Amino acid sequence: MELRRRLIYAVILLLTVTTLSVAGYLWLGGPHVTFLQALYMAVITLAGVGYGEIVDTSHNPMLRVFNMFVVLVGVTITVYVFSSVTAFLVEGEITNIFWRRRMQKRISELKDHYVVCGLGMTGRYAVEELQKTGTPFVIVETHQENIQKLLEHKDLSNLLYIIGDATDDEVLTEAGISRARGLIVALSADKDNLVIIVMVRQMNPKIRIVARCTDPKFSEKMLKAGANSTVSPTHIGGLRMASEMLRPHVVSFLDLMLKEQSRTLRVEEVEVGGASPWVGKTLAQIDLRTAYNLLPMAVKRPSAGDNNYHVNPPDSLTIEKGMILIVIGDVKDLHRVRQEA
Repeated sequence: MELRRRLIYAVILLLTVTTLSVAGYLWLGGPHVTFLQALYMAVITLAGVGYGEIVDTSHNPMLRVFNMFVVLVGVTITVYVFSSVTAFLVEGEITNIFWRRRMQKRISELKDHYVVCGLGMTGRYAVEELQKTGTPFVIVETHQENIQKLLEHKDLSNLLYIIGDATDDEVLTEAGISRARGLIVALSADKDNLVIIVMVRQMNPKIRIVARCTDPKFSEKMLKAGANSTVSPTHIGGLRMASEMLRPHVVSFLDLMLKEQSRTLRVEEVEVGGASPWVGKTLAQIDLRTAYNLLPMAVKRPSAGDNNYHVNPPDSLTIEKGMILIVIGDVKDLHRVRQEA
């Protein structure tokens, strides 16, 4: 950004000096000097080419002094412009511009993706999990430095991001919020998160919104504004500390699921579509354990309440349209089972 600003200043300065030079040649050269002659004289003088004086300065001391001034200024300006252009090219600014355009084109082609607003510590962990599970996402972050820190510490190939204010509806539109499936709002300020929730809910009524909430007083406001769920880092941290004390082996197993690099074991949900071949079959007939290497943990019927789950379902359970299966297994197997379900 600094190089681009420097190049713009250099071009503006060059155009300004050229304009003043042309005006000076027209004024001091007399009525017989045309605009084209004055422009030609200004260009060859500023460039230091010196083909010959189109505007005669031999009989006009004031014009000759002016011409010497243009020569001195022209050399300085030319060196500055060439150094700015060279730095712009060498340090990859032009390449970065084309790369940004390609990335924006890729973002515009996304559908049913996820948008992460804010790349603080909470947002970083969310991004890492989305990357591990092969989930398409776009980051909206105000500071370029946070993006660079993420890229330096994690191998996030083909990372899609937008530098901008997440509370700006144009930035959210650029991130494809109207086509997105979900939004993770992880800004540090609860007020900003609340503003984003209100805006996004109006832009995409069907999107699922999960918001970070530091102050418990804002949780209810966020839910009323349109968030599907709120997460308190301090609340989660307290539960984690208690779990470490009461059930350390369970926590160790869950950590292994999240941190193991060779495999990506996850507890996931699989929704049974209306045209799914599973509808009307039993869990025994589908045989998730053998066919997909997945372990069914719970099911939720379409007519059940939000927290009404059937834990450890029997093999005789009949699959219904719209049923949610909670299973544990590798992400690769989960992607395959979702396509068939």
